[in-house]
Amino acid sequence: MLEGFHLAELNFGVLKYGWDDPRTQGFIDGLDMVNAVAARSDGFIWRMSDDDMDAAQNDPAGVFGDPNTAATLSVWRDYAALHHFVFNTIHKRFFDRRREWFDAVGNSNMVLWPVSPGHRPSLVEGMDRFHHWQRHGDTETAFGWAFLKESQAERP
Repeated sequence: MLEGFHLAELNFGVLKYGWDDPRTQGFIDGLDMVNAVAARSDGFIWRMSDDDMDAAQNDPAGVFGDPNTAATLSVWRDYAALHHFVFNTIHKRFFDRRREWFDAVGNSNMVLWPVSPGHRPSLVEGMDRFHHWQRHGDTETAFGWAFLKESQAERP
C-alpha cells in the first residue's frame, strides 16, 4: 500500500492541566529528548518545527482551537521506522504515561496517511485526514495503526 510513498502521522491530545501547571512538567521536560531521539531515528524524515506547532496550538481560530493541545506532525520512511520509534525507544515511556497528562476524551488522536517523497504536510491537511478517518474508517486515504499493521503483514 505504501510502496513508493512515505508515511505521515499526526497525533494530538488536550492536556489535562495547562502547559504551566507542575503536573504537566514531566511531559514538557521530555519533549526535547523525545524529539531528538526521533530526529536521529532510522527512517525519520521530517517533523513540523516547534515554532510552527506552537503557533498552531496557540491560535484560538486554528485547527485545534485549544491552547492546551499538544501535537506532533511528522513524516517517516515507512511503518517499521515509525513503529520502532514509538514502541522501542524512550518515546514508549512517555506514551505509557499519556493518561497522566492528557484528558481521556480527545486523547490518543492519531491518523496516518501516505505522502509522496519530499511532501511536507500541513496541519490543515493532517486534520482533514483525521476527519476523513473519523467519517470513513480505515481507507488508503487515512488510517490507524491496526490497518497499517495488517496491510504490512499481508506483504510477501
